[in-house]
Amino acid sequence: MAEWPGLQTLARQGKLNLLEVALKDGAAINRRCDRSGDTLLHVAARHGHLHLLVLLLETLGMDVEVANGDYKRPLHEAASMGHRECVSYLLAKGASVDCLKRADWTPLMMACTRQNLEVIKELVEHGANPLLKNKDGWNCFHIASREGHLQVLQYLLAVSPSSWDTESTIRRTPLHTAAMHGCFDAVELLLERCQYKPDSRDNCGVTPFMDAIQNGHVNIARLLLEKHQACPTAVDALGAQPLHRAAVTAQDGAIQFLVSELGVDVNGRATALQLTALHYAAKEGHTCTIQMLLSLGANIHAKDGKNRSAAYFA
Repeated sequence: MAEWPGLQTLARQGKLNLLEVALKDGAAINRRCDRSGDTLLHVAARHGHLHLLVLLLETLGMDVEVANGDYKRPLHEAASMGHRECVSYLLAKGASVDCLKRADWTPLMMACTRQNLEVIKELVEHGANPLLKNKDGWNCFHIASREGHLQVLQYLLAVSPSSWDTESTIRRTPLHTAAMHGCFDAVELLLERCQYKPDSRDNCGVTPFMDAIQNGHVNIARLLLEKHQACPTAVDALGAQPLHRAAVTAQDGAIQFLVSELGVDVNGRATALQLTALHYAAKEGHTCTIQMLLSLGANIHAKDGKNRSAAYFA
């Protein structure tokens, strides 16, 4: 009987003739990789070998809905890798367009992790539902916002106008996600086409402006100020302002922007523990950020609610 590693290599390389010989007795057709549970159909779909899919489904009679250890179907593999011809063929052979893998990801969600609009269109035109959510509460619009794919976002808004109006299980919107990942064009589109409330907060009280600042995306922070009336001193669930969050993540450019350009108080305190940005930077050991804050007028002698200075944390 043919061994799995050899079959997998032939399938990955798309060597149809050699694979036909290896599978001639039919005994190895449904062999699986012990680790992932992949079948040859999964490998063929992942690598875009349409001719091999035809052999496995039509000649050797494999099941188009076979699932691996993560419940991924061949359609998930083809969609996630952007192989349009394979996606079209699998759908024509009866693959369920909204089948779920582990964590409730659909093929459309996986397609939205890549900038392959033709695959996304193929799935939608075959009935894929853009409003379905995975276990984290993300729909495909949320996923496309993370990737910053402008054409994909525009298409999803065209075919499913309400897809923007969604929150994850921890109440994060696509605007939070795009701001966090530095997707400027996506943020601009979301502000123009969608109706997100200014300073919407997730379960931790984090706003899109905070996400942009703590990840160093000053250009997006500016955009949110200009186009969305974001508040540069809003506080999260622990009373920390964007300045404090920037100190935690050592985003010195963002700190300079907040204090020098926006006039945010460098000695402002987080309400929960009365910590200043200098306390946070010292606690995290960010030497350059400490120097930046001191140059901007941070009070090295300031004490928190338990009478501790930044030097104590350092």
